[in-house]
Amino acid sequence: MNELELKYGCNPNQKPARIYMKDGSDLPVQVLNGRPGYINFMDALNSWQLVRELDRSIGKPAAASFKHVSPAGAAVAVELSATDRQMYFVPTELEASPLACAYIRARGADRLCSYGDWAALSRTCDKATAMYLKDEVSDGVIAPDYEPEALEILRTKKKGAYNIVRIDPSYECAREEHRDIFGVTFQQGHNTYTPDDSTFSNIVTANKNLPEAAKTDLLIAALTLKYTQSNSMCFVKDGQTIGVGAGQQSRIHCTRLAGSKADNWLLRQHPRVLELPFVDGIRRPDRDNAIDVYISDECEDLLADGSWQKVFKTRPDPLTHSDRKEWLSRQSGVSCGSDAFFPFGDNVERAAKSGVKYIIEPGGSIRDDNVIETCDKYGIVMAFSGMRLFHH
Repeated sequence: MNELELKYGCNPNQKPARIYMKDGSDLPVQVLNGRPGYINFMDALNSWQLVRELDRSIGKPAAASFKHVSPAGAAVAVELSATDRQMYFVPTELEASPLACAYIRARGADRLCSYGDWAALSRTCDKATAMYLKDEVSDGVIAPDYEPEALEILRTKKKGAYNIVRIDPSYECAREEHRDIFGVTFQQGHNTYTPDDSTFSNIVTANKNLPEAAKTDLLIAALTLKYTQSNSMCFVKDGQTIGVGAGQQSRIHCTRLAGSKADNWLLRQHPRVLELPFVDGIRRPDRDNAIDVYISDECEDLLADGSWQKVFKTRPDPLTHSDRKEWLSRQSGVSCGSDAFFPFGDNVERAAKSGVKYIIEPGGSIRDDNVIETCDKYGIVMAFSGMRLFHH
């Protein structure tokens, strides 16, 4: 089959809509369940490329959680700690496989933004991954294949309407790509760049100590940026993104956004957050929203009389500004990637506040000396990749 009709395009008024192969060959995707839409397939194809490249580069199962053609989170398989299981709400009875660990961490990076996500898996979806995914609010999933039991589990989601897509893992796209904007056809070469160890060879800071674990995290950052709407920044720790700032016109705003998400990720591990006394039967989205407000400056809105009773069994004490500041001061060893050069040192200043110790960026700014000087001020290791990663 070389064509698939879609219900509509980005919006209901945009008809007709379809995906098809211009050369007449078969589509590399097969819909096993549901009826994916235009944006679903944009998420599916972008997210598949990301997890495939993560798996190939790092050699571990990889997963991503996409929303509006950008990753809310991405991760490779790393065993879940007790804290991970608690903060990501992993059922105690679930024996998480490596692939499940990857998706749990990818979705857990930013649970608020992952609401209604498109999931991408680099390897065959197994039962454990399907069991975790079935209880999350998600629009669909793409994977190279599905174990029969996993497929049956996923087919029960959304009253049987959950979107399940299988992609041919051997498919490679054409070297040139085209798209139309306002009736004008654009052509460019497909971005075949993949970062590797040589990406980190040009370390420009005084501190040149780049551990292997940091190299892995910087690879994850660079690959995530390759499939994130620009401008973009990505903070990574222990094999998973912890903050993605996408689509902002100003780089410092991308850095602030990614940094604030990284801060939220750490605050969600605060003992008082992990022990919040939620009412029985609270829906997952309501719980996630409550946590997001609780760790913010707007927590008093949640804890006001008449509000907290809808969420908590007893009113928890708020996390004060000093509580949050003290907890965030513990963050360290974070890696950071930028899809284009830093125009000013202020991006490094903000990144340092979220525990960033390793940075990969293209370099090439007329103020590179100021950026390097700011890194040296904090003992940060920074490498210039020489490669811009804009994605639109």
